[in-house]
Amino acid sequence: MQFAIVARGDARSADIARELTNKLTEAGHSVSKEPRIVVSVGGDGTMLQAFHEYIDRLDDTLLVGIHTGHLGFYADWQPDELDELTEMITSESFEPVSYPLVEVLIDYEDGTTERQLAMNECTIKNYKRTLVCDLSIRDDYFETFRGDGLCISTPSGSTAYNKALGGAIVHPSIEAIQVTEMASINNLVYRTIGSPLLLPKHHQVKIAPHTKTEFELAFDHQEALSWSNVRSIRCAVAKEKVTFARFRPFPFWRRVRESFIEEGK
Repeated sequence: MQFAIVARGDARSADIARELTNKLTEAGHSVSKEPRIVVSVGGDGTMLQAFHEYIDRLDDTLLVGIHTGHLGFYADWQPDELDELTEMITSESFEPVSYPLVEVLIDYEDGTTERQLAMNECTIKNYKRTLVCDLSIRDDYFETFRGDGLCISTPSGSTAYNKALGGAIVHPSIEAIQVTEMASINNLVYRTIGSPLLLPKHHQVKIAPHTKTEFELAFDHQEALSWSNVRSIRCAVAKEKVTFARFRPFPFWRRVRESFIEEGK
């Protein structure tokens, strides 16, 4: 089987990546730029890096995570389990498990559109002034938002930035996106819903800024970039999915408990 490894930039993760590469090569597998299996060695940020590095191969590539970071929500494996992981990859003893992604369509004033995908979330902010924008759902005006920004997350990303903003944790089997506010302004003059919105896959939210000033868009772990001349941003559940190779059961709610409440017993 063809494979690739994406490692975090620390010495420990690099050592584990080299060791796993040797084990997989000795088992008859080969390193490839068009891998069937991509192994992430690090934390959740490394997994997001692997996703974006192989985003053009979502239909052909399975992701696997080895946890060496502080919080490995996506990672099923520990560094002392490389022999077992090698054996299971060799025997192809895995079940593909797919999670929804968020599609972001950026419509410019000149009529062009740019498309992005995110595995965790897309965030929209304006650091220079209050972000003011109209939100429409299925082309029906919903509200005018005023505040620091908006977070549009996937179910698997609901445990990341979305959770820190007070959004709901959503099981990744639910094909939906969540819109969560960042410090919205609510008073006698301005009012927003003030609660996260969970939209099914056939609903699209359109965000239309009131002013043409620059604001910042970020996709997952990537650095936020300034965007201008944007007419609207449309977000929905993408037709593509990210697929993980699941070698053993790891129930989602147990993962949530062990990540945020208590370590596994």
